[in-house]
Amino acid sequence: MPLVTHRPITPGQRFLVRVKTEGLHTGRPERALTESNHRARGRNCYGRITSRRRGGGHKKLYRTVDFRRDRLDEVATVLRIEYDPNRTSHLALLEYADKTLSYILAPDGLKVGDKVVSTNTAQEQLVPGLSLPLRLIAPATFIHCVEIEPGRGAQIARSAGGFAQLLGIEDGRAILRLPSGEQRYIHAECRATVGIVGNVDHHNASLGKAGRNRWKGRRPRVRGIAMNPVDHPNGGGGGKSKGGGGRQHLKSPWSQLAKGFPTRTKSKASNNQIIVRRNGRKVKQV
Repeated sequence: MPLVTHRPITPGQRFLVRVKTEGLHTGRPERALTESNHRARGRNCYGRITSRRRGGGHKKLYRTVDFRRDRLDEVATVLRIEYDPNRTSHLALLEYADKTLSYILAPDGLKVGDKVVSTNTAQEQLVPGLSLPLRLIAPATFIHCVEIEPGRGAQIARSAGGFAQLLGIEDGRAILRLPSGEQRYIHAECRATVGIVGNVDHHNASLGKAGRNRWKGRRPRVRGIAMNPVDHPNGGGGGKSKGGGGRQHLKSPWSQLAKGFPTRTKSKASNNQIIVRRNGRKVKQV
């Protein structure tokens, strides 16, 4: 979708860049596929802030998305493409032959009236929206909504413009290049959807003003270097300084390194499935 700029009649329009929403449904979502969404505002079950700078924002209904695609060999028709306030990608409303409705992430190129299907048999044409096990997808194909475990539902490559690439099949395992650049093994029976997630220009948009961030529930962020020493490890210093007057590394308020510090659990069970890490380093296979 092309980007849209505005003649700045107001200050908020001066830097505003939107993605053109031509063809998107303008009405309310399908009521049977929505549910209330409790906004935690960054608090845990004890009311303590565990994720900072979250709060406020507009009320949103959660759209129930079919990430399993387990209705096999049932052709569905795309009724409309909708905006989803809970994610960066758009949704496609599907209608099956028995008039059942469901939402899926809308792949790039999917249009109203197109037919999509989820199947376990090989297909001659790999069209956007087709859901197949990885073992039936041709190498070098761009895919999204990839499962980590068979039947668990899609967890990989779900954001706008996101995709993974199937590199090949080896001993019942698929080799994938993930959006982060990591290459890893995944069970070949895991399902994936052909194509790239739609709304590919999302990352080129500009909110234009701080107020739109507040509508999204994102509160202001203050740099630690601008704080006092009592408030942050990087605070203090005479005037503008690099980290509290000294040259210490950037840290969180609890002194955890902010850059270059590996946070991935070393004993993670799936570590042995990684071939190339996201930083480009090859992993020695045992």
